[in-house]
Amino acid sequence: QVQLVESGGGLVQAGGSLTLSCAASGRTVSSYAMGWFRRAPGKERESVARITYNGGNTYYVDSVKGRFTISRNNAKNTVYLQMNSLKPEDTAVYYCNIVDYPSAVILSGSWGQGTQVTVSS
Repeated sequence: QVQLVESGGGLVQAGGSLTLSCAASGRTVSSYAMGWFRRAPGKERESVARITYNGGNTYYVDSVKGRFTISRNNAKNTVYLQMNSLKPEDTAVYYCNIVDYPSAVILSGSWGQGTQVTVSS
């Protein structure tokens, strides 16, 4: 069973940048599409971005297009989320998981602890 560990979150001012990492262990994820999700206080979990197994295709929710970039390093079994021009509404706990592409259906029941991103205005 895969274990996912998210890191890289923190407190940043609006307009700032952060890079999140999702390190997988227990199994290789290089054959799977991966996705980033977020859950803001009082809101449901939202799919933010996803990437195909080889990085050839990506998808972003409209609210982050042009600001976030998802990438992966299969040799390191790691997926990244570069977040630029951050806004207070990006404040949330961010998670990653194995997904189907392009549907974003979650394929693994294993969730990491997430990483908190807080954007101050």
